[in-house]
This record gives sequence, C-alpha cells and structure tokens, in this order.
Amino acid sequence: MKQFMDKDFLLSTESAQNLFHQYAEHMPILDYHCHINPREIAEDRKFDNITQVWLGGDHYKWRQMRSNGIDEKYITGDSTDREKFQKWAETLEKLIGNPLYHWSHLELQRYFGYTGHLCGETAEEVWNLCNEQLHSKWSVRSLIKASNVTLICTTDDPVDSLEWHKKIAEDPTFDVQVLPAWRPDKAMNVEKPDYASYLAKLSQTSGVQIRDFASLKEALSNRLDFFHSMGCRVSDHALEYVMYVPASDAELDAILAKGISGGPITRDEELKFKTAFMLFVAKQYNRLGWAMQIHYGCKRDNNAYMYQQMGPDTGFDCINNYAPSAQMADFLNALSATNEIPKTILYSLNPNDDASIGTILGCFQDPTVQGRLQQGSAWWFNDHKQGMTAQMTSLANLGCLGNFIGMLTDSRSFLSYTRHEYFRRIMCELVGGWVENGEYPNDQKALKEIVEGICYKNAVRYFGFNL
Repeated sequence: MKQFMDKDFLLSTESAQNLFHQYAEHMPILDYHCHINPREIAEDRKFDNITQVWLGGDHYKWRQMRSNGIDEKYITGDSTDREKFQKWAETLEKLIGNPLYHWSHLELQRYFGYTGHLCGETAEEVWNLCNEQLHSKWSVRSLIKASNVTLICTTDDPVDSLEWHKKIAEDPTFDVQVLPAWRPDKAMNVEKPDYASYLAKLSQTSGVQIRDFASLKEALSNRLDFFHSMGCRVSDHALEYVMYVPASDAELDAILAKGISGGPITRDEELKFKTAFMLFVAKQYNRLGWAMQIHYGCKRDNNAYMYQQMGPDTGFDCINNYAPSAQMADFLNALSATNEIPKTILYSLNPNDDASIGTILGCFQDPTVQGRLQQGSAWWFNDHKQGMTAQMTSLANLGCLGNFIGMLTDSRSFLSYTRHEYFRRIMCELVGGWVENGEYPNDQKALKEIVEGICYKNAVRYFGFNL
C-alpha cells in the first residue's frame, strides 16, 4: 500500500517519476487565466483564517457542501468562519475520488506542512495550524512567490481602470508580472436587461458615445488599445457556444438600438449580434497579436430559487451539450477568409467536444505560431485526473501535444497554484506510461523538451511575454 499522497503521488511508473522529479516539479508557473483580485496583490492582503482563503468564493467547495446536506448558513451564510471550516472538513472526508480532496491536501502539504488528512476530527488541529501560519508567514505576495509564479493574467472588464495593475507594475519590491486580460462579455450580451446601463459606462470610459454598431466598435478599439498599453496580451470570452449567424450592418444597428432602448431581443437577433461582435474583436486581437480564449458549453445559473437569493456565480452551473461544431468551423473560416484568425484557445465544458475541437484546430493552423490554435486545458468540471488525461490523450491523438500550452488555475484562490502540480503529475504519468509501454522512446532530451514545454515554456513562447 502506498503512503497517502507521498512524493510519487499519481506517478505509478519509474518513467513518470523521473519525468516529474527531473523536469516538471521545479518549473515556474505562468498563470495565464485566473479570477484573483489584483487589488489584493497590490495591497498584499493577509488573511485572518483558512476559511477566508478556502471558502470565500469557491463554488467548487460550495457545491460539494450542498451535496453533503450542509445548511446554506454554513456555506455562504452568516455562521462563523470556524463553523464553516468544520462543515467543510466534515464534507471533505466523504469526497473520495473527487479532485477537491487532492487539491485541498496538496495545499495543506505545500503551504502549511500538514501531511495528515483533514476530516471532522482533525479540523481543530488543522484550523489552528493554518491560522498560525497565515498570521506569521503568509500574505498574498509571499504565497505567489513561494509558488514560483512568474506572471499572472487576471480577468478584467473593458471599463476597468486597471489602477491596481499599474500600482503593482510600479512597485519595485514585487517582481511578478500581473497583467490584465480582456473580458468583454458585458459589452456583447445585448440580450441582458442591464445592457443599456453597461453601454453608458463604456461610452463614458472610452470617450465615444455609442449609438450604433460602428461607434460600439470604436469604443471597444479605444479600450483595447489602452489594455494593450497596460501589457494585456490575452482575452477571454464566456459563450454558450461558438455561433456563426452573419448579419448586415443595418440589422446590427437595429439590434443594438433595441438593446439600448430595453426592447426584447429575439434569439436570432442575439446570435447575429454576438457573431458580429466576436468577428470584430477577433480581428482586433489578430491586429494586436493577442490570444483569444473562448470558454463555452456551460448552462449557467440554474436553480431559480437559489439564484433569486444569491445571484450569479454561486455554484449552480452545469454542462450544456449543445455546441454545433460546424458553426465554430464557420466562424473561424470567416476569419480565415481575410487571414485574420488570432491565436485562439478553445475550452469546452462538455468533454464530448474534445474530438471536434481537435479536428477543427487542424484546419486552421499556420506557420506563424507553433500551435496557433490550441485546445485549452481540461476546464472546470473536467479539471480532474480523468478529465485531464482524456483531454491530453485526445489532443495527442488528433494534434500536437508537444506544443500544448498547459495548465492555468482559473481560480479565485491564492492557494490554487498547487493545481499546476496536480496537472504536471497527471501529465507525467500519461507521458511516462507511453514511454514504459514502448510507444515513445526513452529519449531524455526530447522528453525534457516536451515536459518543460507543456509545464511552462510553450506558454511563454505562445503569448510572447517578456520573462
């Protein structure tokens, strides 16, 4: 019987162990997509207790606590942080086979030196240990530095001032780059009831009065150039699916006018507007040399009763299995017609889309960038051993795994950098298995390049960051 989560955790062969310990284990981290707050980095926030780090906004944990029958007051309600931690510990011990069990214990091991296992009975011991170190040792910046992170891309709206990014960049005491990433969903979602109020903010921030689709594009271009001046090199989009329903300029102006006036937007109008929006910004990304991330395949904010009480992004999302791959191909083909496909990373929440993504990528690669079109790392509900293995296996089957840009945290927690270690162990187990099975030679020079590339170097090259 192996020891619980020992140094060879998830590494079952000699080849896997060598790949991880020789090459992957000590590679830096480039976290090119996350949801952490740049203000907390600028102010070097310190946390009062482990609950603030672990449960303050982590809908992964919230979902499992609800699955364990925990009352909402111990999840997002007004109970004490100690009570919330206790309920999480009592839930965690039941999560056999769940990645949260591994993530949580990796965080306890790496940051707090705790090698036991957290459960209801050990909660008091772990609570005291973590809190003492959070008070005496850890702050946001020290956690980032200890994790060997070189660059972080946050997620930022076009109307954001980016003031905290500026303060971090001007601080000579902190050498980790913290760059903005462009997330323009609110500018695209013409069907939303608050769309007009958002456009008013965008008009004010950009200095362009938005009256039609042309002026919307002008406003967005102004903000894109500002983000670029602040070091932004990547965008992110949350789409139901990648649609392609072309429309005329007159149609787009009429749809936008309805959105501004608060009139009802039909489904066909929504799809036409979003298609045009995405085509425009994609061409801008190509002009600027940015990468475009597209996350799709999620049905958000289910459970009307809980949504009315808690609002969005509180743990009530699920996989959407409607994603017509033909429309994604048509969207990319429309950009290809003028040779304006930007560097593109595609993530689907539905693992059944792995193969369709893999085949679409192969249609639009070009020699200007190795792996110009990428399948993103296993996302959200796929962010576990089976999901990561399936995503990398599919990518290897249909594409060029050696050019894969690897892992990201996609997290709001400053302890989540251990997810890179989790990913790297799984990747080395997969690659090492192929070596052990005679499916790839034991060529250490080639394997080193592949493993170090997927861990870090491919992303540095792909995004063009100065590291």
